[in-house]
Parts: sequence; C-alpha cells; structure tokens
Amino acid sequence: MSRYTGSKCRICRREGTKVFLKGDRCYTDKCSFERRPYPPGQHGRRRKKSSDYAVQLREKQKVRRMYGLQESQFHKYFQKAEARKGVTGTNLLKFLEMRLDNVVYRLGFANSRDQARQLVKHGHFVKNGKKVDIPSLQVKVGDEIQVKEKSRKIPIIQEAQEVLDRRGYPDWMEIDSENYKGTIKAEPQREDITFPINEHLIVELYSK
Repeated sequence: MSRYTGSKCRICRREGTKVFLKGDRCYTDKCSFERRPYPPGQHGRRRKKSSDYAVQLREKQKVRRMYGLQESQFHKYFQKAEARKGVTGTNLLKFLEMRLDNVVYRLGFANSRDQARQLVKHGHFVKNGKKVDIPSLQVKVGDEIQVKEKSRKIPIIQEAQEVLDRRGYPDWMEIDSENYKGTIKAEPQREDITFPINEHLIVELYSK
C-alpha cells in the first residue's frame, strides 16, 4: 500500500485533532484545523454518532498517521508491545517514540517527522559516531544522535532549530544545540508523551 500524498491538513481535520504533520505551521494561526475544525467534504459539518469500533479505528489511524507508518508496520509495533512486559499501550508509544526519525524530530533537527525521515534516509546523521540512514532504527538509552558537520548548514535543519523553543522537547532527551547533538537520557514515560493519544482504544481494537 502506497503512502498518502494528499493534503496533510485534511488528515488533522479528518481525525478531529492536530497530528502535527506540517511542522511549525501547526503552532500558528495559519493551521487549517484552527480555521476549520471539522472533517473535510460537503458533509463534514454534520454530526453523526460513531460506534465503539469506529472510535477505536479512528484513534489507531490517527496515531499511525502521526508517526507516518504503514498499517503493517504499525501492527508489528503493537505485536512487539504486547509481547513485552508492562502495559501494552504504553509499550507501543515507547517503541514509536524511540524510532530514529521521531527522535530527530523531537530533538529539533526537523520540522516534522516526514522531514526527519527524509533527512535520515539521506544520511545526514550519525549515532554514536557512526552514520545511520534507517528511519525505523530503535535508539537506546545512552545513544548520542548528532547532525553530520557538513550537513549543519542545511536550511531545513537550521529553521527547525530556530523554532525548537516554541515546540519544546521532552525531558528524556538532552540537547546540545551548539554542537547539533542530542543524547537519550532515559526511556520515555507515558507522561512525557503529551500528544492527544488514547492508546487503550488501540489496544481494544487489536484485541478483538
């Protein structure tokens, strides 16, 4: 199944909440969801009652699109989360947050996860001093992610660094902006993930 290439703002409107796919634009008044907070299409303003299954499905689709994953990829993460000790929903979010492309985004080296994915694929980062180009790579506590020296003048990376203070970054990371470097201090905890996610709905959906 190919990736969605349409308007990213339509995704936010369809899911009924911001999924932060447009970078810094999502934090401004230019955000389409702020101006039209209802589903796209001619029937978007109509209220309709959703079944429990529909609510669970929408939550899964929202999170999957937020992290930019295919259905098969997302389901594999759920299976890994289910097999790991602990709360399945929290484990799932931890696996998603510890993806290299998400870490690059959260460290402020890209304005969106899509941008981060492209930058990683093009080899602009090193992990613990070694080049990495796999967006789905799982980082670990103690790993150091750094922008390659020759890549630090890329406009996208510089722009992302400029708006990092507005967006903020989680406590489980340590950022050295001067050296374009970030370190993973700990695994993310549930309270560190502030995006509007109800992971228990996803667990209920896959448990049927």
